[in-house]
Amino acid sequence: MTAAAADEDPAVSVCFIVEIDDFSLGSFNSCEGLACEVVMEQREEGGNNGYVWQLPSRIKFSNIKLSRPVTKDTAKVTQWIAGMVSGVTRKTGHISAMTMDGTVVARWSLLDVVPVRWQGPSLSPETPKVATETLEIAHHGFLSAG
Repeated sequence: MTAAAADEDPAVSVCFIVEIDDFSLGSFNSCEGLACEVVMEQREEGGNNGYVWQLPSRIKFSNIKLSRPVTKDTAKVTQWIAGMVSGVTRKTGHISAMTMDGTVVARWSLLDVVPVRWQGPSLSPETPKVATETLEIAHHGFLSAG
């Protein structure tokens, strides 16, 4: 294997580190909804029956759902959400995909992040399983890397 091939390992990640401004929420083992979509408007031109114009109008950004087993970092999430009681302040967020050895393989910076929903563990003695939490955040788009 060449040195260049070794530097281009696929983004097989073990965890996602989440930061809100300079405040770390810790690592999550699941990240869903990191996506965007260009909304297309259709316009029909009179007298032109061959096709319909497809015009891009805006970009929609999906909410992002992050999940993990409950850890000491769960308190950081509830602390961030509790801070919203006095007023919602949108922050800059960063999600970093990490390999098993801690190498960052990809990083996404998000504009105007706000928590949308948090769901804590369902605790039941009849069905013992790992206690997990899910955090859902909304944002206004990606920040450029430059």
